[in-house]
Amino acid sequence: MKNFQLLPFFFAASLSLSAQVDPDFLNPPPPPKVEEVEEPKEVFTMVEQMPEFEGGQQALMNFISKNMVYPPSAIDDQIQGRVYLKFVVTSTGSLEDITVLRGVQGGEALHREAIRVIKLTNGKWIPGKQNGKAVNVAFTLPVVFKLD
Repeated sequence: MKNFQLLPFFFAASLSLSAQVDPDFLNPPPPPKVEEVEEPKEVFTMVEQMPEFEGGQQALMNFISKNMVYPPSAIDDQIQGRVYLKFVVTSTGSLEDITVLRGVQGGEALHREAIRVIKLTNGKWIPGKQNGKAVNVAFTLPVVFKLD
């Protein structure tokens, strides 16, 4: 009978030992978050169908001339010329990465104005297409500043 009585004691002792398991073992921390890495979006320079401002090139020229404000400092300094902007028309028709590709010497105010006006066209572009799919396309646009 002594063996029989020791068995329940041994069982109780083993229960108390298992109750001392590290709580972190029973509740492990959540796995680390895996950041979704966005693949770099390919930007085409030439595609089957180039991006277009809604209404076409004439509508773009009308929009620019209507919204352009010749900077007073450029008028005072008699600065005029062509500012070449480069930007990306995305697959959704929005604009990204607007930069001055080539500007006018001493015409920083003209550069800022050209960028400001092109930013107003954001979302008013029909995206370019390659193989029937809308894609990101690099676009170069000259903006002319001429004093009368």
